Amino acid sequence: MRKLLLSLVECLRFIPLPLLRGLGVFLGALLWWIASRRRHIVRTNLKLCFPDLDLGERERLAKDNFVRVIQALLDRSWLWHASEDKVRARLKVTGDPQALSMLKLHSFSSESTASEQCHFAEPETNTDLENKPEGLVIFAPHFVGLDAGWTALAIESPRRLTTIFTQQSSQEADDWVYAGRKRFGDVKLFRKVQGVSEIVRALSSGSVLYLLPDMDFGEKDTVFVPFYTQMAATVTSLSRFAKIGKAKVVTVTTQICDTGYEIKVGSVWDNFPSHDLEADTARMNLELESLIAQMPDQYYWVHRRFKTRPKGGASLY
Repeated sequence: MRKLLLSLVECLRFIPLPLLRGLGVFLGALLWWIASRRRHIVRTNLKLCFPDLDLGERERLAKDNFVRVIQALLDRSWLWHASEDKVRARLKVTGDPQALSMLKLHSFSSESTASEQCHFAEPETNTDLENKPEGLVIFAPHFVGLDAGWTALAIESPRRLTTIFTQQSSQEADDWVYAGRKRFGDVKLFRKVQGVSEIVRALSSGSVLYLLPDMDFGEKDTVFVPFYTQMAATVTSLSRFAKIGKAKVVTVTTQICDTGYEIKVGSVWDNFPSHDLEADTARMNLELESLIAQMPDQYYWVHRRFKTRPKGGASLY
């Protein structure tokens, strides 16, 4: 059954984007009424994070979020199965010049065609340490379009891109997601079970690490730091990887738009990492709040962000 559903999703790549997005609106509204557990999670998250919004505003935001989640899911049909030209045409990368240069993305122009948006330097072939690209960790929060951000950087940057791959709920889904994220560029996906040593080696050798550390992954390697109104269990990997790999940190966000996705590369973080792991992790959450404020309907609110509680704390869900 899952294999059939995935095949149907792949076929959606032939549908014009406006119609595909319209289908997402319909299915998102349908899912809102069917998926009562996820509906409860989104409502709870929004109540905790936006207590100043009235009930009607939060309800509209929750319904919009369901639509965005489904639209992003359907967009994987063309991200992972349409022609490279079509994918390029629907992804627009902009951002801070210094950060773009670190990714070896040059000559961006909003007036250029999709195929002309980037002019690349040749990939590094000299393995001497003095010529090794500067270490870079990308903080990529869980906005619904994060796979479009990964795909855009994989296509456009000649640097090797690495990330940590989470096992999917079924083998069919796992194979589908894995193949989709491996489709373009010089990329490497590490399984969580592989541990951090291989990731550190890749980062130290010049790979760019695309890191998504803003979910609740349990108590291991976490600290409780503020996220909106709550003390949230937050992994410390952004600071730790940046410190161990002697790497700079930039933020990459991905926003759904009418023509596809806008991928924004932020400026290099000042004074990061520091000598205070907890302060670094709290800063990450604060940075995330400012990004969510720009597109609150597109954050992954369907996740139980506050499921891990401080000792003695009651469940919020």
